Amino acid sequence: MRTYRGLFRTPGAKGFVISGFVGRIPMSMLGIGITLLVSAVTGSIATAGAVAAVFALATAVGAPVMGRLSDRFGQARIVVPAVLAHGGALVALMLLAQAEAPVWALFAAAALAGTTAVQLGSMVRARWSHLLDDPAKLHTAFSFESVADEVIFVTGPAFTAVVATSLNVYAGLIVAVVLAVSGTLAFSLLKSSQPPVVRHREHRGSPIAIPGVALLSVVLLGMGAVFGTVDIVTVAFAEEHGHKGVAGLLLASFSAGSMVSGLWYGSRAWKITLRSRFVRGLGVFAVGLTPIVLIGELAPMAVALFFAGLAISPTLITGFSLIERLVPAPQLNEGMSWLSTSIGFGVAIGAWAGGHLAETFGASNAYGFAFGCALLAALVGLLGSGWLRTPVVSEYRSHS
Repeated sequence: MRTYRGLFRTPGAKGFVISGFVGRIPMSMLGIGITLLVSAVTGSIATAGAVAAVFALATAVGAPVMGRLSDRFGQARIVVPAVLAHGGALVALMLLAQAEAPVWALFAAAALAGTTAVQLGSMVRARWSHLLDDPAKLHTAFSFESVADEVIFVTGPAFTAVVATSLNVYAGLIVAVVLAVSGTLAFSLLKSSQPPVVRHREHRGSPIAIPGVALLSVVLLGMGAVFGTVDIVTVAFAEEHGHKGVAGLLLASFSAGSMVSGLWYGSRAWKITLRSRFVRGLGVFAVGLTPIVLIGELAPMAVALFFAGLAISPTLITGFSLIERLVPAPQLNEGMSWLSTSIGFGVAIGAWAGGHLAETFGASNAYGFAFGCALLAALVGLLGSGWLRTPVVSEYRSHS
């Protein structure tokens, strides 16, 4: 833990870490919150999965645009109007659900909420990349942020499921709006640590044109599909067993495995290359998902999901580290956001497919889609890993 404590000696770090943490807590609450709300209103898990998929898809579309605007104008100028629109769209979604509006109206509100969702995780990582010039410290910082994400994903779904099922189906989303707006506005005030804006630079196109970035994006698309499928199918799995409120605890177990491995991974000094770590992480991820396809009871499923989550943080940490090596500094916000975009597209695919498969074939069988996506991601990562073999730190990288 001493390794992690050293990070906070970096000037300005505490402020953006704390506000960034608060502002991105809702990212773990919105998917399950929307799912529980829409399923309660419409009585259909497939419709709920479709609305959650629209939200995730819109988030994925908006992320690189927001990243590019942040690179061009600075983070602070972009996140304030975005988070206000995001909060307003979520309030509209809840009001439309209360009024039993047509499903298309729910889709529209979810699309607006997703498009304006602020990618604070990417922006925090971009700030670390700007402030730290030691690769070992940057590895620890990215590990810390992945652990922070997993803490969020451990607590967020469980909290949302409990308050939605025991208090009010709207309660989880209300809390999410408050946290998103307050945390993001606080983050926007901390301008001293944000990456500098490079206003006059030659046009370099999008980072997605870099082969290594494109490969990482495709692989994380597959991982995102696993996350989206597990989110929706786990709700259906718990409901099939007569304990819908347990869904949050099952998803928390999935994230807990990732949190534990992230803490361990970030505290070690690694000698093998980033490329090797990434490929191995994908292999462990695919193997770890095998048991969930075979289990049909709640308690064993919680254990299986914990072990299935162990490879998540190490793989994502390595992916962000590779992006930091591959993308020029003036495009770092956009480069980081492409990973978030890919995960978001995958979550949308997984949410849509998981909802329909669970409703048609049952939840236990629907987990097979998650396993297939993990295998495909591992295969693509292995076959294309040559693009990640010797990432070169860009000549445009500057931490000054």
